[in-house]
Amino acid sequence: MGKSPGDVQFVQVATTFDAVEEAEALASSAVEARLAACAQAEGPVTSVYRWDGAVQKDKEWRVTFKTTAALADRLTEYIVREHSYDVPEVLVTPVIGGHQKYLEWVQNETQQE
Repeated sequence: MGKSPGDVQFVQVATTFDAVEEAEALASSAVEARLAACAQAEGPVTSVYRWDGAVQKDKEWRVTFKTTAALADRLTEYIVREHSYDVPEVLVTPVIGGHQKYLEWVQNETQQE
C-alpha cells in the first residue's frame, strides 16, 4: 500500500535538454553531487510547445532523477542553474510507493557527506 501524499519521502524530478551530451553531463554531475541516486536519460522525444508566441517542435532528451523529497528543492535549483535553457522544464513528481530495498538504496545514495 502506498503512503498518503503528505508522507512523501521520495520523488522523481524530470527535465529535458536539446542535446544528449548535456543531458548525460547534468545527470552525471547531479549523481556525483549526491543530489540524486540515479538519473536516466532517454530520447529523443518530440516536444511541441509555445515559445515566444509561436508553436515550436523540437527533439529533446528527458532526464529523470530519483531522489528524496528533502533534496527536491536543491536538485531543482541545481538543474536550473546548470541548464542551458532560459526556462528549463523541472517537474517534481511524488513517489508514493515502490520496492522498499530500492527506496532504501535511493536514501543511502543521497546521504550528504
